[in-house]
Amino acid sequence: MVDLGFVGPSKPANDYQLLGVTDGDTPTIAMAIRMVSIDTPESAYGGNPTTAQATLERTKARLLDGTYDALPQELRDYLVSRITPDAAARHLAAGKAAAAAHQAMVTARLTRPNGSQRKLAVIATGELIEGNGRLLAYTGPWFTGDAGDPLPPRDDPRRRTFNLDMVASGWAATFLIYPSLPSAADLTLLVADAETAWAEKRGAWQEFGEDLLLGYEYRACIKLGARTLDDGPAPAIGQAFQRVCVDLRTLAEVGPYGYHQVPPAQRLWIWTTDLTQARRDLPITH
Repeated sequence: MVDLGFVGPSKPANDYQLLGVTDGDTPTIAMAIRMVSIDTPESAYGGNPTTAQATLERTKARLLDGTYDALPQELRDYLVSRITPDAAARHLAAGKAAAAAHQAMVTARLTRPNGSQRKLAVIATGELIEGNGRLLAYTGPWFTGDAGDPLPPRDDPRRRTFNLDMVASGWAATFLIYPSLPSAADLTLLVADAETAWAEKRGAWQEFGEDLLLGYEYRACIKLGARTLDDGPAPAIGQAFQRVCVDLRTLAEVGPYGYHQVPPAQRLWIWTTDLTQARRDLPITH
């Protein structure tokens, strides 16, 4: 037995569609991408609008009847105010609209002036593969760099990632999760565009209202509304709030339950399992 006393990092296995084998050591697979640093409304999570709304209403009832008194009162009040009678319908419709906006953006920017199609540039980052087996990455148009498709200058808007433009158009909220963080310059641009999109009520906020549940809020509320709580409320709370929020303005931790005190564009998220290392890597206070 050869024992080096070291085991390299690995992720759990995921299933992928095999597209073909191009070399003795090169299988080609179909792989979904999770666009990092952003979060759009869901289009199907929680079921259809009627089913999802029933789940949200269970959450609202539990926030009001004492079931979730382990959560701070301020957070409970905040979530109750956002679970409106049409919260699920609006959120799921916003998710479909965001997908359509993304498709239109990709189609337009991947089409060259002569009508031919560019490839998609994929810039992997951070953890690389997330829990659902998706590649964590930024995406944008791929320029060949030749005379027919020259690479634009660094600050040319044609070089912007789709991640950034989804935020700037108001169809995605920022969702910065350590360690998959952009550079200081890119982070500054992302936050500025997010603040402008919110201030001008672009995209989802223009069409579906400023009280629209953000993607991660909606998913948390669906988890809190699980049909049964056989093991009590603690596991549901743990599933709904697995990340600690940091206020980018002050670099202070506000914990897993204080995110609502921070403007959406200024929220940095850290998985509770990564918190010890993040406190070593980042200038945050707790």
